[in-house]
Amino acid sequence: MGTGEEEEGVDGVIVPQSVETAPETLSLGTGKGLKQGESSVTDNPAYEEMWGAVSGPLEAKRGGGTIARGVKNVHTGFAEEHILPDVVFETQYHSFQSSRKAEDPTGATIKGDKKLSTLGGKTRGNEGYGALDKNDGEQGIKRLSKLKKRKERRTEDEEGSKRRREFPVEDRRMNLPVPLERDGDQQEVKPTSTYHGNAKDLGGRSSYIKPPKHAKTIDEMEVYTSYIPKKCIHVWSGHKKGVSAVRFFPKYGHLLLSAGMDSQVKIWDVGSHGKCYRTYSGHGKSVRDVAFSGDGKHFLSASYDRTVKLWDTETGQYISTFSNRAIPYCIKYNPDEDKQNEFVAGCSDKKIVQYDTRSGEIVQEYNQHLGAVNTITFIDQNRRFVSSSDDKTLRVWEWGIPVVIKYISDPTMHSMPAVAPHPNGKWVCCQSLDNQVITYATQNRFKLNSKKNFRGHLVAGYACQLAFAPDGRFLGSGDSTGRLFFWDWKTTRIFRSLKAHDGVAIGIEWHPTEPSKVASCGWDGLIKYWD
Repeated sequence: MGTGEEEEGVDGVIVPQSVETAPETLSLGTGKGLKQGESSVTDNPAYEEMWGAVSGPLEAKRGGGTIARGVKNVHTGFAEEHILPDVVFETQYHSFQSSRKAEDPTGATIKGDKKLSTLGGKTRGNEGYGALDKNDGEQGIKRLSKLKKRKERRTEDEEGSKRRREFPVEDRRMNLPVPLERDGDQQEVKPTSTYHGNAKDLGGRSSYIKPPKHAKTIDEMEVYTSYIPKKCIHVWSGHKKGVSAVRFFPKYGHLLLSAGMDSQVKIWDVGSHGKCYRTYSGHGKSVRDVAFSGDGKHFLSASYDRTVKLWDTETGQYISTFSNRAIPYCIKYNPDEDKQNEFVAGCSDKKIVQYDTRSGEIVQEYNQHLGAVNTITFIDQNRRFVSSSDDKTLRVWEWGIPVVIKYISDPTMHSMPAVAPHPNGKWVCCQSLDNQVITYATQNRFKLNSKKNFRGHLVAGYACQLAFAPDGRFLGSGDSTGRLFFWDWKTTRIFRSLKAHDGVAIGIEWHPTEPSKVASCGWDGLIKYWD
């Protein structure tokens, strides 16, 4: 003994005198073994003592192996299986995450932060948090402050849950804001409008919505060739907050309609003086989108207050309100002249709703999307329309028929919050949130055109709008850095980029008759006119 030589053990097995082992205590079947902190065997244990079964239950699936033989069932060692109800596990898990304390599932002992236990902390869900005061020191005061904040947040969550139970199932599932008519902190805004012009501003016209005498539509022009703008020629700054969208007056473009995050809609003169003609106030929250009717005599405004309002462009008179208790993200009139009394709205409740402005009723619902509807684009001579959604799909519909005729989805697709049709009607470009513009054919199979990808801008996380030149030569877009990008349609290369806004350049619109003029809007509250 002690000479380093091997000696014969029980049953004639040669046992080494000194063996290196793990520092943990191995509780053998005979009750003998290494003590904690020892690294060598000081006596002459028998074979049964060295390789005996570990005390406690063994997992039958291991085939009789033991921890002493180095058997593992997890990457870092051996773990015993313990059957525990899901409810008990979730309760103890959240208790440990909130207060660093949890009950041992095999017994009644408490495991966790001993300091918290000595300070009298309790698990989440109890009414009190123990007797913490200034005598516990600065650390105890900080911990008490955190526990109080948790209790306040839990109280707010309980009140919010109680409040959500009072609303319909759809609102609870979508986790949407409270409707304007049920929000006690807000009152419904009375629709009004204010005229800012005078007789001199009209230039001899009886109404400001009438185009100037020299104005022509693109069909009346003999030659039309679009160009890329080079500089800013005018700035409108009437909105107090950011501007969501701008729309030119149909066919002539002598007026510009803007939707503001200050809950107002304004109409501007695009001619010589560039003043604001009228301000329309009737929404309680930011205005998301606006849309002119085919003749420009009326327009729609969609707001986050869950309403769509119809206005008379010239008189500023409020006509009616449309709502299905969901946020309208986009609105579009049917471009056909015989369907100017109907429009569609893409909403946050995954539906596309078709309204009749004469009756004010919903005449059709297109309910196939799995997320909020972001855009609606008419194609195929207005017989069909394409919708994009937060569910990262495109769906094609027949007007008036709530059945999807084409479903476009791919695992590599991203959400497309802005879509623009090419003037020739054969293509539709989609602003993808992976910082590129992708193109689909609108005829036959709606096939992706992999050669028409436009890159170079940054739009991830923002619904920056797209706009084509009226002859289709160029495609324009804003981006999150405040720049405007213009691509050549044939080569897909960036033709020019301009620094336009301080912040996100969210909207862009090409003038319908002026070859090189573009309007842009941004979250800095400015509307700029480029030439």
